[in-house]
Amino acid sequence: MSDRVCVGAIAGSYGVKGEVRLKSFCADPEAIADYAPLFTEDGARSFDVSITRSIKNGFAAQLSGVSSKEAADTLRGVQLFVDRDKLPDLPDDEFYHADLIGLEVLDTGGTRLGSVRAVQNHGAADLLEIAGLGLKNTVLLPFTKEAVPTVDLATGRIIVDPPAGLFPDE
Repeated sequence: MSDRVCVGAIAGSYGVKGEVRLKSFCADPEAIADYAPLFTEDGARSFDVSITRSIKNGFAAQLSGVSSKEAADTLRGVQLFVDRDKLPDLPDDEFYHADLIGLEVLDTGGTRLGSVRAVQNHGAADLLEIAGLGLKNTVLLPFTKEAVPTVDLATGRIIVDPPAGLFPDE
């Protein structure tokens, strides 16, 4: 598990006074400002965040040290991270996506199927993107109790019971 978790991204500038378009990945989108300071992925820069208004697909926000449209434009695409210890503890059956990525995936018989490459959500529910040896393409597995009965962060493993035919040679 990483010491920092991605909580948002900068989608570009907003207006001419240095505001940015901010996408929040938090369960409560406005809570992103509560976790400040937010860091760039390499930790080289940090920002205090002040949300100025809601806009389509996110927020307009002022970041500390960003006072011009040009400065805001240079931040387009930058992901923002927060120290893990600032995030709330989760109930036993909930996980931060960052904690799932990289975990080894085994079936209920102990056969290694691959590892979690990403966690995606296209509107209905979370999907684990699994990459592994012998797979031509990644496999998207629904992240439900039925398909993923066990997540063991301590050992770095996920036990899955995938629907028939989802993985080759099942």
